[in-house]
Parts: sequence; C-alpha cells; structure tokens
Amino acid sequence: MNPGDEELVASAQQGNRRAFEELVERHQRKAYHIAFGFARDREDAKDLSQEAFLKAFSYLRNFDGRSSFYTWFYRILVNLCLDYKRRQNRNPAETFDENAQNQVEPSQAPNKPRAPDQEVLAKQISLRVGEVLASLPARQRTAFVLKNHQGLSIKEIAELMETAEGTVKVHLHRAVAALREKLADFA
Repeated sequence: MNPGDEELVASAQQGNRRAFEELVERHQRKAYHIAFGFARDREDAKDLSQEAFLKAFSYLRNFDGRSSFYTWFYRILVNLCLDYKRRQNRNPAETFDENAQNQVEPSQAPNKPRAPDQEVLAKQISLRVGEVLASLPARQRTAFVLKNHQGLSIKEIAELMETAEGTVKVHLHRAVAALREKLADFA
C-alpha cells in the first residue's frame, strides 16, 4: 500500500530524499499543467513547476501540516506563476495559444481537420480569449485558470488562494462576465 502525502512529508522532513522524490512524482504532471495554464509555454511551464518543487524542498522543514501538502505546494506554485506573469513583458495575445494547448494534450486534438474559415475563426477567438484573460485582474485570472484549465473545485481554489469560497465564486463570475462581454462579437 502506498503511503499518503502526510507520511511522505514526515519521512522527507526526517531526511529521506526518496520520500520527497515520491511526492514530486505524484504531483509533477498536475504542477506542469497548472504552470502551463499560466505560462502558455512548455519550457517556462517546466521551469516554473521545477522551481516550485525546489522551493517546496527548501522550505519543507517549515511545513506544519495545517493544510495538506497538496494545498501548500500548489500555493507555492501558483505564487511563482503569478510572479512570472508580473515579470512577463510579452504581447498579451501570445498568452493563449490553442495550438500550444493541443501540443500538451495531443490526444484531445480534433480527429478531422477544420475548414480554413473555421481555422481562422478559431485562431481569432483564441487570440481574443488570450487578450481578455491577460487583461483580467490577477485573482480573477488565477481563479479562472485553476477552475477551467485545471479543473479544480471551488473549495480547492479557495484553499490555494487563501480566500473564502464565495470570493472565488465572485472572481469566477467577474472573469466569465468579462469574457462574455469582450467576446460578444464572435457570437
């Protein structure tokens, strides 16, 4: 039977490096996908998720178990991603690229090619969504990405963002309203 995160953390805090490696293996895929949701770039997502694990390893002795390891670690990751977005000086249109998303999840790529006019419209929508997401306040964007790109629950998002579930719902509502308003011309 596999040990739980709490047991692995306790063992890693005692100096068992293999226990921490198990935590990394357990959470690295989801960490990468969350980082990719923010960075929209494979290499940056790898760097961000690796940096989060390094930071978690460095501060593991400070982990006190008041929250789950999962919540504690993903809070570190999301904070690094938010810092990354603040430092980033790219064109907002480059922040969401449908083709890059398909490269991460090739199994979900369409089975048949789109017609050229559909392809152009899809690219226009994708660029516009990226611009709108980039223009949202950080907390709205974070809630939206964690909910819609990563599939986290309201409760998980609230824990990660260290806020009330109702506040997360408000952030999500405002983000969706902004998307609807600014994408109305595509309807």
